[in-house]
Amino acid sequence: MSVSVSIVDGALKPVASGERDARAGAVVCFEGVVRPDEDGRTIEALHYQTYEPMVQTMLREIAADVLKKHGLVSITVDHSRGRVVVGEVSFRLIVEAGHRKPALAAMDEFIDRLKKDVPIWKRAVWAGESGGSR
Repeated sequence: MSVSVSIVDGALKPVASGERDARAGAVVCFEGVVRPDEDGRTIEALHYQTYEPMVQTMLREIAADVLKKHGLVSITVDHSRGRVVVGEVSFRLIVEAGHRKPALAAMDEFIDRLKKDVPIWKRAVWAGESGGSR
């Protein structure tokens, strides 16, 4: 069983299709993509701020807890910080499990806990606005 967490500057690179653990009968990948509008207004990007190193610690703790609770093979978490433009990936969660039901349940639980508990904030960069952070 393994947990991998990374926080990267800017958009995430496409997921590499590497070797999978033979124990994983289900591999579920969720990618959060920046939409072209936020609250009904056109945006150019989202700007993410993180409170380091608390983010790394909390993501690892949540991942380890979810991994154990659902009997998973592995969890990989990637999240952006800084500016991510429309159409780019800002969050990726890959869950490997023996079967689909625990993989899907783990994915749902992890994302809910991330949104509720982890100190990552996003700010919309509105169309025509310059820059990333305030």
